[in-house]
Amino acid sequence: MDRISPPRRRPRRRLLPVLLLIAAVLVVGALLTAVVLSLRGGSARQEPEADPHAGQVYINDGFNMVWMTPHEGIPASGLAQEDFRRDTNDDGSDGVRVRYLGAEYATRWGVDVSNHQGAIDWAALKRQGIDFAYLRLGLRGYGEKGSLYPDRSFDSYYSGARAAGIDVGVYFFSQAATVQEAAQEALYALQLLDGRDLDLPVYYDWEPVQQEDSRTLHNNEFLLTSQARTFCALIEQGGYEAGVYMNRQQGYYRYDLSSMGNIALWIADPGDYPDFYYRFDVWQYDHGARLDGVNEIVDLNVEFRPVT
Repeated sequence: MDRISPPRRRPRRRLLPVLLLIAAVLVVGALLTAVVLSLRGGSARQEPEADPHAGQVYINDGFNMVWMTPHEGIPASGLAQEDFRRDTNDDGSDGVRVRYLGAEYATRWGVDVSNHQGAIDWAALKRQGIDFAYLRLGLRGYGEKGSLYPDRSFDSYYSGARAAGIDVGVYFFSQAATVQEAAQEALYALQLLDGRDLDLPVYYDWEPVQQEDSRTLHNNEFLLTSQARTFCALIEQGGYEAGVYMNRQQGYYRYDLSSMGNIALWIADPGDYPDFYYRFDVWQYDHGARLDGVNEIVDLNVEFRPVT
């Protein structure tokens, strides 16, 4: 029987020292790279992402909260939520009056009315603290013909408010579809005023009418702004102050406020505080208030006059 010799064992390679050497080289290399980058000013450092809303403001446009780039040259209102407080009734419910608590403006409380309100006891409104009233002077129909009409209650409202010591301004409900029609409305408004004294401006009140036969469905921003400027210019030539009534959607998207100069603004912005971004003169905050002396609901307003 042959003797079988055991196989020879190969000597194990000593790998551990080699691995340690490689690791040390890698660490040193990483440190050297970091030092070099540091000396170069950190050129490999990740730059922060640019703010996509830089220079913008977050506003309520009347329907949604959106980011908006403000127009240059138009002053912001500077009003804040904490500047306002709504009165509380004896039973703890919300009152009808909202008060301004800040020191930048002197404010007054007022209503705006038309023939829809019916008979009004102006002395009763005065006793409740009403300081001013905007009366509808006239209107244009929204149908194809677009006829002009006076407000049937204007004469009695005007004499009643003035007799009660309430300051008076007026507004004209416009459905002008052209600049020429806006001019026609201004001349008609001056005719209806017939030289009467006013304490407050004449406002151009163009409102969208969402009906199939509305004559103004396709008024664009350029046309609407031109109409308002034309109306106001003619009213001022007639010896009265002029302004434009608008809601937030119109103020942000329909009117080019940057081209309207110092025309007075009356903003419809219902709620407990105004959040329209730009400066305005009158804030309409309630479309359905109940006051003694008026059988129908009325709109309520706050007028702002800068304290100088």
